[in-house]
Amino acid sequence: MADFRTILLTGCSSGIGAHCARALKADGWTVFATARQPAEIEALDAAGLAGLYLDYREPQSIAATVDAVFSRTGGKLDALFNNGAYSLPGAVEDLPIAALREQFDANFFGWHELTQMVVPAMRRQGHGRIIHCSSILGLLPMKWRGAYVASKFAVEGLMLVQRMELAGSGIEVSLIEPGPIATRFPLNALKQFETHIDAEKSVHRDDYRKLVSRLGGGGTKSRFKLGPDAVYTVLKDALENPRPRPHYIVTRPAKISAFASRFLSARALYAMLARQS
Repeated sequence: MADFRTILLTGCSSGIGAHCARALKADGWTVFATARQPAEIEALDAAGLAGLYLDYREPQSIAATVDAVFSRTGGKLDALFNNGAYSLPGAVEDLPIAALREQFDANFFGWHELTQMVVPAMRRQGHGRIIHCSSILGLLPMKWRGAYVASKFAVEGLMLVQRMELAGSGIEVSLIEPGPIATRFPLNALKQFETHIDAEKSVHRDDYRKLVSRLGGGGTKSRFKLGPDAVYTVLKDALENPRPRPHYIVTRPAKISAFASRFLSARALYAMLARQS
């Protein structure tokens, strides 16, 4: 994989995407990095990246991004990192259908559409790496995260099937499943909650007050919370290893939870996860 050096990353305005885009450039990759706000795209360009506009909820922006990339690479692309996503917190019974659909447009359908557009080019060139930044919540549930959990479970299922279907094509598919990472993700989730959930009319309003406080404070407080560089470490392996793994679980809490899921009964596992919510 040493010669495969063009990559498209989404969700690069901050957090995991911003860090990985810059780290990949430093490692010699030609990086096409997407964001949604003009100032964010300008910042990507200023960092020496090829900044592009993409909103997974807008099919025309997905097509325009792919066209822009292929026009600069002669129709080739060595790697895709689907990363842009957000979380809509709230009890399942309180989730508005329209907001849930929007969550899936951003976290699932848009990912599929973008992936579908680059696979033919990867097939023609005989190689490619497709990496999806999923979540430990794509493997295990957590209270108040139903919309996000559902979107990540969907990503895991669809893309693992595609991994099997691409066997022998030279295209490898991997899923990264982080636990707590220090980013603006919780603050963005709080904005979604305040926009879509009528907390004061919910039977869960007391729990929501605790949730809002936690999200406003930056999310989970844990000495095991890692920086985006922890994701970049496994992203590099997924890109460069001749035999990349299907799953890359990141952070100790995520690894412990995944390990527990193999040995605890379903009743005990879900009770443990509920206490962590």
